[in-house]
Amino acid sequence: MIIVSDTSPIRALAYIEKIVVLEKLFVAVVIPPAVVNELSHPARLAAGESPTDLSLSPFIEVRMPVDQASVSELEKEIDRGESEAIVLAKELNCTAILMDEAFGRNIAIRHGLVPIGTAGILLRAKHAGLLAEIRPLLDRLIGELGFFIADSLRRHILDLANE
Repeated sequence: MIIVSDTSPIRALAYIEKIVVLEKLFVAVVIPPAVVNELSHPARLAAGESPTDLSLSPFIEVRMPVDQASVSELEKEIDRGESEAIVLAKELNCTAILMDEAFGRNIAIRHGLVPIGTAGILLRAKHAGLLAEIRPLLDRLIGELGFFIADSLRRHILDLANE
């Protein structure tokens, strides 16, 4: 499956040094230029975090969405990275999109996409035998990166992971 990603999942997986799971879970990982910009020039960084260096992940492809009018229309509701990612996912006929933010996920659903968040990626990676456990990774994301995962979702993901 080809997957388009918003900024947050790439940033989170890079932070915990597990971005390589994307290469193993998906046929292709594509991001739009606005996501590249957000990763290279983040609005904020956690202590000890650096901007994400995409040259370390050559399997990630950058593509510009063609329908800029749709991007502009979506920007009335969500940020540029999310807007470009949704439009690009639709243009590539993706069924899913990597996205964490709740409002953006709702917009993606409205556009016929199934959002997969960072916790869902980690769960898929564990089920694929790529990770031995995900609890310490979720704990690092929450404790070090300030990543928000609702307690109920965290418990549900860990239950599904048998952890």
